[in-house]
Amino acid sequence: MATELEELLGFLSSPSPPIKKAAVDIVRDYTGSEDGLRSLGKYSNVVLPSLSGLLAEGKEVSEPAAEALVNLSQNSDLAGKMVEMDMVRKVMDNLYRKGCEVTGLLVMLLVNLTQLDAGIDSLLQHGDDKMHGLYVMKLVRSFCTSSIEEKGDPFEHVASILVNISQKEAGRKLLLDPKRGLLKQIIRQFDSGSPLRKKGVSGTIRNCCFEADSQLQNVLLISEFLWPALLLPVAGNKIYSEKDVSKMPLELGSALSIEREVIVDPEIRVQALDAIYLLILQEAGRRAFWSVNGPRILQIGYEDEENPQVMEAYERVGSLLIQENGTSEASTQVSD
Repeated sequence: MATELEELLGFLSSPSPPIKKAAVDIVRDYTGSEDGLRSLGKYSNVVLPSLSGLLAEGKEVSEPAAEALVNLSQNSDLAGKMVEMDMVRKVMDNLYRKGCEVTGLLVMLLVNLTQLDAGIDSLLQHGDDKMHGLYVMKLVRSFCTSSIEEKGDPFEHVASILVNISQKEAGRKLLLDPKRGLLKQIIRQFDSGSPLRKKGVSGTIRNCCFEADSQLQNVLLISEFLWPALLLPVAGNKIYSEKDVSKMPLELGSALSIEREVIVDPEIRVQALDAIYLLILQEAGRRAFWSVNGPRILQIGYEDEENPQVMEAYERVGSLLIQENGTSEASTQVSD
């Protein structure tokens, strides 16, 4: 004999719109508690396909269905089952379906699914040479062309997806591919007024810099956008002198010679300093950093810094610069 919950899940496929609506609302409410999540998890083979099938319906049904899936996907086991049942493809199909009314929720669902390696592989379309990277390209385009609307910014959580996929080498290589130009598009979003976008872009840059040992040239191809995104957050709040500014490229010098918005979030400053550290581990990266007067910017920025974790990140970069400078001077003396 069917349990009460099994009967409820059966109503998700009811031909009666009012019954279906009532059922999906109740299921959505179930996912709001730990007990409800555990109960539904026992019927994952029924509830997950049923909810995903409702994503193409009108907003009154697709919205609670999407909310339920977002809540369920916070459980890693259930998220894994979603990936196995090809949920990433289903989400992408619905996300770019004409008339989609749950864009923000679907993007949030992808954020949760890409916290798993299998979810990242699915979004990257790993193993499909013809389609590889297409989903990510679509998301980046939407991320970079959407704007903050009256009802919010439905694609702002793509920032978190980019951080997730860039934690894997395959994701970093895709974003750094100069033919696709994805990182160049992403970096420009650092100027966004959205804290979530800003932090996501910063975290993605940092992750991509882990490829500096093999892809430094691809990273430095976008120096015009890279150095402002990395150095402005850690430049402090002073207005720089003409002498200092004269040794910087225009895009940096012009921003530092006027009053500017200070980056309040210490995590963004740490991410920027971590990225700089990874870049200057390479000789060409150090040369590029010196060429934009980077050490002077960090010197001034450090004077204004009060957060202990950020100060530690400054000092880590400073120690490497001093160490490498000392090594360089020693080599010169030997050669003399």
